[in-house]
Amino acid sequence: MVPGLGGLRQCLRRAAGAGGDVHRPRHPALPRARLEAGLAEGSGAVVNPIGLRLRGIHHAFALKGQDLPVLEDVDLDVRPGGSVALLGPSGCGKSTLLRLVAGLEPPRRGTLEADGAPITGPDPSRVLMFQDPTLYPWRSVRANAALGLEARGLIRTEGARVDDALRLVGLHEFAEAYPHQLSGGMAQRAALARALVNRPGLLLLDEPLGKLDSLTRLKMQEELVALWQREGFTTLLVTHDVEEALLMAERVLVFSPRPARVVSEIAVDRPFPRHRDDPHLVALRREVLETLGLREAA
Repeated sequence: MVPGLGGLRQCLRRAAGAGGDVHRPRHPALPRARLEAGLAEGSGAVVNPIGLRLRGIHHAFALKGQDLPVLEDVDLDVRPGGSVALLGPSGCGKSTLLRLVAGLEPPRRGTLEADGAPITGPDPSRVLMFQDPTLYPWRSVRANAALGLEARGLIRTEGARVDDALRLVGLHEFAEAYPHQLSGGMAQRAALARALVNRPGLLLLDEPLGKLDSLTRLKMQEELVALWQREGFTTLLVTHDVEEALLMAERVLVFSPRPARVVSEIAVDRPFPRHRDDPHLVALRREVLETLGLREAA
């Protein structure tokens, strides 16, 4: 059954929030060559990047009457406009930490602050992007990107923001296409446009490239870094890919198996864009793998 708009509104408010005022910039028509290359030059709108401060975060899941510890005494600081990657074994609690920062549920213990204010629930300034783009198949790319504005009743007054976001991710000429007509990378760009319509100060990325083929994934890594640099929002990235973390983040936090604790913090002191064959990154990759108890493939 196709959910009604009321159901979509409730889902969107819980999952990511939406909104925030923005001044519409003027854009020239985007040539096809630029579209196929990826991102446009920038939105021109002002982003207010969010700083994060987490202290003593503990969390557990209630399963069959017992608590299953997931996070244990996690501290984290992210500067406004910074980029941090969370790396660790599958199921250790990284995605759970993103949900806490998004305000989708409270921690069992500890404090979470965004720009010095307690995180008590979802907020339009903090947007969570998942591995699955979750586009509604009966809606066009433009209509999918507009869901957040529709949920808050802003589509009539702020609808121009949808086209701005589609230009930014290089999908303006595919605005009337449907999800089945998109490649995997294009579908993730559409999901990214849906997030950017909200003008987020913090973009929470839960393995958004995990289902893409290797070539598309490499391209999207470069595009996300370029977008972060152009727009200025803060990013918190969850990934299982050591190389991806080193290519995309200023700092990498390595987590232990569940219950997750931060066992190592690595500053990646290299300018963007980065190159995977950089000897410094190769050495850091080896260091991270050793921290995780793994070895380089022969």
